Amino acid sequence: MPKFLHVSFRSFFLLWSLSFQVVYAARPAARPAPAALTQETFDTGTKTDYSAGTVALATGNWVLTDAVLGNAPEDHRNGAQAVRLQQSGKLTMDFFLPSGAGSVTVQHAIYGTDASSSWELWAQAASCNCNKWTKVGNTVFTTTGALTAVSFTVNIAGNVKFEIRKTSGGPARLNIDDVAVTDFGGAQQSVDNDNLALGNPSGATTDISYPNNYLLVKPQYTVGYNRDQGKPNWVSWHLDISDRGSADRQDDFRNDTSLPDGWYQVLSTSYVGTGFDRGHNCPSADRTSTLENNSATFFMTNMMPQAPNNNQQTWGDLEGYTRTLVGQGNEVYVICGSYGIGGTGSNGGVTNTIDNGRITVPNRTWKVIVVLPVGDNDVSRISAATRIIAVDLPNTNTIDQNWGTYRTTVDAIEAATGYDLLSKLPVNVQAAIESTVDGGPVQ
Repeated sequence: MPKFLHVSFRSFFLLWSLSFQVVYAARPAARPAPAALTQETFDTGTKTDYSAGTVALATGNWVLTDAVLGNAPEDHRNGAQAVRLQQSGKLTMDFFLPSGAGSVTVQHAIYGTDASSSWELWAQAASCNCNKWTKVGNTVFTTTGALTAVSFTVNIAGNVKFEIRKTSGGPARLNIDDVAVTDFGGAQQSVDNDNLALGNPSGATTDISYPNNYLLVKPQYTVGYNRDQGKPNWVSWHLDISDRGSADRQDDFRNDTSLPDGWYQVLSTSYVGTGFDRGHNCPSADRTSTLENNSATFFMTNMMPQAPNNNQQTWGDLEGYTRTLVGQGNEVYVICGSYGIGGTGSNGGVTNTIDNGRITVPNRTWKVIVVLPVGDNDVSRISAATRIIAVDLPNTNTIDQNWGTYRTTVDAIEAATGYDLLSKLPVNVQAAIESTVDGGPVQ
């Protein structure tokens, strides 16, 4: 799955660690082997040229593409040798692990004193019968010569294999050592009614050093905020019947004083005369249980510039349909946002920014809705059969009012935005539901 763009190596490194609960620790020379563990040390086998080839190792055959088994002084390794990847190298299991996978831990370091590199872990579950590789977690950035451990939570039952892909290209080389996979442990962690239950799409953080991927947590919804664009990258929330009540729409649009000191706060008047609506991400009508909850949806940190017909018709109709689903005995998880630059509002023409350049007008608005019958332990109940509605809408006033026209896949939205939208789900479930275009009713 995709990469979050436009942040520094250091930013990516931190964001990924927060989003996927990665624990970094310099690894000692000893290699303790916990129970139910498959561990490849790469200390056996020989491969000295970078052409693609299969190597017999202790755990089975691995395919090394643009990679060698290195034992030079510059190869950072725990034992006799480590994998050295160059350019867009890959390290691929040529076999399936029969007991599934609960977690994967990988040792990584830059080669010698080369520049930093980025890489990704991908998984293929045999159960989907689709030969599809699915990205696990966010892109990892390797910035040091000290071997460092990164752990990914996978939770795939049944036969599975893994691939490590160097994504930074270029001349910088990367060492990979000691790949360890724990067996699938069965029951998943219970997660229920949490606004961020399905994952942090961009690895947003509360560290103010990363203002364009800032995590803003409110009881009513969670925001990945972009200070320099003056709008959310994404907003995530849970909706069930308890969120709906008789509270009136407050219409108290206002600046969000909870932003860090010194940050520009978009004002209620910032959109005036621009030809764009103050478009809610988390809608007012999703939070009518109390006046306080409704009022919280009018913070400008929950707004994006939307063409009026996008906001009031197509987007609004989808919001209404979502609440219809809730009224039919369902609960839903919603993640939405916007991307690109340049929309066409009621004033005509393409507008890139408003508010003296402090707010970016997006080119597209998108939404992903996960629909579940009312129940408990929501994340564990999401399966390949769960209905997923994904739409990607042009931010123009000539938009088709029928939101069903713009249905797409989660995979396509991830490719467009660089986000990992359902990262808390098991990878095999993601592989099944993220590639499907919804064909259900639209009203």
